[in-house]
Amino acid sequence: MIEGATAKTYGSIEEVINELTTRFGERLSVAHSVCERFGKDESFHPSSPPDAVVTVLSTAEVQDVVSTCARYKVPVIPYGTGTALEGQVCALYGGICINLQEMNQVLEVHAEDLDVVVQPGVTRKQLNTHLRDSGLFFPIDPGANASIGGMAACRASGTNAVRYGTMRENVLALTVVLADGRMIKTSQRAKKSAAGYDLTRLFVGSEGTLGVITEITLRLYGIPEAITSAVCTFSDVESAVNTVIATIQYGIPIARMELLDESMIDGINRYSKTEFEVAPTLFLEFHGSEQSAAEQAQTMQGIAEEFGGGNFQWTGNTEERNRLWQARHDAAYAAKAMRPNGTIWSTDVCVPISRLADCITETPKGDIKANNLVAPSRVMSARENFHLAFVVDHEDREEEKRAEAVHERMVMRALAMGGTCTGEQVLAVARLISWWRNMVRRSALCGR
Repeated sequence: MIEGATAKTYGSIEEVINELTTRFGERLSVAHSVCERFGKDESFHPSSPPDAVVTVLSTAEVQDVVSTCARYKVPVIPYGTGTALEGQVCALYGGICINLQEMNQVLEVHAEDLDVVVQPGVTRKQLNTHLRDSGLFFPIDPGANASIGGMAACRASGTNAVRYGTMRENVLALTVVLADGRMIKTSQRAKKSAAGYDLTRLFVGSEGTLGVITEITLRLYGIPEAITSAVCTFSDVESAVNTVIATIQYGIPIARMELLDESMIDGINRYSKTEFEVAPTLFLEFHGSEQSAAEQAQTMQGIAEEFGGGNFQWTGNTEERNRLWQARHDAAYAAKAMRPNGTIWSTDVCVPISRLADCITETPKGDIKANNLVAPSRVMSARENFHLAFVVDHEDREEEKRAEAVHERMVMRALAMGGTCTGEQVLAVARLISWWRNMVRRSALCGR
């Protein structure tokens, strides 16, 4: 339970379980091991299990579960793949977990319209495997093989959001079961509409608080003819961020652009057996025709050199590209390996890009070292995110408090710069206090 949270009084969970068991049979489980598994994600939060787990197969069954729980005033917690980083699936007050993993069908592919309709349990890798022969793909890549329903509910972002946007830009329509069990469709497949409220955007990022997503219509893209990847090192983070700002201002349609500090690069080298130069490093990717991808890389190299960038290496070889980005995706595991007895606590402040260098440099490494913390950093540079990956022993309450204090300073600094406490990893359990401060600051500004 969140520290300081007040226990809630709900209806009879036993009556709910008995009623649902008559309709779902063996697809409802109250086994301790099952509930423990569905009450835990990949965050550092301990398992907070539901009272029961129900595996559903259709929108109608989701309506059945939700309406039953509504009658008894019992909480429901949707579950996708459990890859969340902020405790989203923790059943803080018990209740019924709705397991959506078996709702995993790609329902319709409209290749000419560049869209697809899927159930919430479809994962991003599953979807792209299904689409491969059509010449289309879905670009949002949060790193983990997350479910599409979870990605929509959490408004997921990813390494290539600079070109393709986030889930906010790529969800066209949703089917949602509301808190009382009613079902709504938020929109049609048309790419735009001026009719009425934008309900789709309301539910994208709502984290399950407004309803359970049971169908998603997504925007698709053609697989690029050519893909080129590159790395470039810098003497300091500020020079790298200035390169990013210039790249965006010049209008280069870069597909991916991420910055890792020297500590993270060193960790990746150790974990992934790579040989990157240990320095602040930009990871880059360009999509287009053979000629345009090469031209983008060459232009980017020139911009980087203006800001002191060196050792610019680029390749169109698929195996080399995959190895480069696999190393990037291993960043969290590399950070964890720096301290095997610790767990990852990833921070996620976001500021206007003109303040990104200030936000990073004003979070001094001396602050981290002075508090004896392990915290390599990663920057979603073109999307304005700044992540510190604290590797903390959560059994050591004093160390946890030191990490919280550093994080608190990061959040307040970001808010003062016109930013937010979270750019892509959502609120859930871990950021509720930071979110509250975010809201208080907004209210204060509105009252001026």
